[in-house]
Amino acid sequence: MSSSLQLCLSLLRNCRTIGGLNQIHSRTLKAGLDQNPLLVGQLLLSAVTVSDAIDFALSLFAEIASPDVFMRNTLIRGFSESGSPHEALLMYTQMRHQSVVPDSFSFAFLFKAAANMKSLDAGTQLHCQALLFGLDTHLFVRTTLISTYAEAEDLTSAQRAFDETEEPNVVTWNAIVTAYFRCSDLVGADQMFNKMPVRDLTSWNIMLAGYTKAGELEVARRLFNEMPDTDSISWSTMIVGFAHNGCLDEAFYFFRESQRMGMGYNEVSLTGILSVSAQVGAFMSGKVLHGYIVKAGLNHVMPVTNALLDVYAKCGDTEMARGVFYQMMENKSVISWSIMMAALAMQGQAEEVQELFAEMEKSEIRPDGVTFVSMLYACSHAGLIDQACGYFHKMKESYELEPSIEHYGCMVDLYSRAGLLNQAYEFITDMPIEPNEIIWRTLLGACSIHGELKLAEEARKKLSELDPDNSSDYILLSNIYAIAGKWNDVAVVRRSMVNRNINKTPGWSTIEVDKVVHKFVAGDRESEVANVAHSKLAEIMSALRTAGYVPETRSVLHDIEDEDKEDSVSQHSEKLAVAFGLAKVCQGTVIRIVKNLRVCRDCHTVMKLISKVYHREILLRDRSRFHSLKDGSCSCKDYW
Repeated sequence: MSSSLQLCLSLLRNCRTIGGLNQIHSRTLKAGLDQNPLLVGQLLLSAVTVSDAIDFALSLFAEIASPDVFMRNTLIRGFSESGSPHEALLMYTQMRHQSVVPDSFSFAFLFKAAANMKSLDAGTQLHCQALLFGLDTHLFVRTTLISTYAEAEDLTSAQRAFDETEEPNVVTWNAIVTAYFRCSDLVGADQMFNKMPVRDLTSWNIMLAGYTKAGELEVARRLFNEMPDTDSISWSTMIVGFAHNGCLDEAFYFFRESQRMGMGYNEVSLTGILSVSAQVGAFMSGKVLHGYIVKAGLNHVMPVTNALLDVYAKCGDTEMARGVFYQMMENKSVISWSIMMAALAMQGQAEEVQELFAEMEKSEIRPDGVTFVSMLYACSHAGLIDQACGYFHKMKESYELEPSIEHYGCMVDLYSRAGLLNQAYEFITDMPIEPNEIIWRTLLGACSIHGELKLAEEARKKLSELDPDNSSDYILLSNIYAIAGKWNDVAVVRRSMVNRNINKTPGWSTIEVDKVVHKFVAGDRESEVANVAHSKLAEIMSALRTAGYVPETRSVLHDIEDEDKEDSVSQHSEKLAVAFGLAKVCQGTVIRIVKNLRVCRDCHTVMKLISKVYHREILLRDRSRFHSLKDGSCSCKDYW
């Protein structure tokens, strides 16, 4: 083996970027090794494992004089794991036209492509092809065949493929257990697991993943405690599983325990726990995790840095977000840009969002649909109607991106927030795609804000067809009637909710104090934390009344006394959270609150007054945006 060949092979082992591949390819051409089967095969293999290098792999493949089955399989594998798995099937068709005989690896990769396509037709046809070449009994092929049928949700065919397998090994058993979970048959998965003659650590991890994904967290916890051994995947599964099911404290518990057990920090567990921190606005926990990431040397791993960026974005600290964003340098993806734009948009910084978009275009990063959602969102919350229309047309004309329901929703929100309700309604009726319940709910919410009764009833009529049991629609319409003084109509709406057994979505708010996230719901007095919040809130409301505060009670039911109405709005969860913050967060520290619903007008007024009377900075993230409250003013300028 020549020294040039050895050098190129050595370089390929550590190559992780398309730029590196191009350099090695150039060296290959200079050394006259561009037709060396070993080197070209390894170069092709590296190309299909590097992000966004599939086009490079295709151009390299086109230069090969006589590609062998290994090279073809390499390209099939690359396509099977890409965003275009159907290209793998086209490559196989080309193989057959050129009379190249496939091997077992060909079908293993092809079945993977069919699985990623979730195509039963493709899986069935490939099964026939495997039978034709006598490769269907190969254990590797049979295992991927089971997975293919499972992804297409054909459990009967998956079970048949398993039953026809001679001497299935533990990998094949794992595949059929996974198939049952894929098809939401938890009982069947448990039965197959109990039948397994041999289980490995992967078998247990599959069970953990299946149960956590199905929301069966206590079953997953019991299995976890029964496991003879655990690894980083086991712990990551529990962290991510509990996080995605909203069990935030448990997710943090498993994360801390995994570190105590010496599992170290990996990409999956860190992105999982960062996701939790972003959801609940756990700013200090996010900063601690930031330190872990730097310590573990994972601050250049794109999914991790994107997740960290999302934490700071959703905690409202745009300065920290900017720091992470610009430290990413050339590692920034379109996701990174979109998160940063969304962070600024949530803060109402529309001008900076537009500047960032221009910078993104100069960097030759092509924006995607998510990027334009952030752009339209920013314009909507700043009332920039002309600019939003410009970006809406630009995505279609300059980037050939077909607007999705989210983009149309942003435009409806834009007109609605500006009070142009008739224009919003016309836009909805002229949409080339069928408006969904979110579109109509956006209009209904705007009607609630602007007191537009006629359009509200039209929107509610549409919603009764699309999503008849959504409590928020009833509440919005009820509030519109209440503000208009139509109390009989309020009673009809409320009675309809009772008759249909529809309950109002409970509001909650969270606040992080000393790295512990506390959750509040309206009226909760069962815990010591809640009692502290209520006690402090009573003191606050007394001080605010002295400062001239008058409760906003127009939308509260009319058949209760005024004093009870005031008590009703004073118990909202965000008020309890900010009261607890005033009691526990030291002076000079920002009080950060996350609310699952849109903040009501009365709570917004209270937050502004608290910031003025108590000289505290409050950062409130509701379902719509961030509210940065200082000295009696809010960053939203009362436009949210």
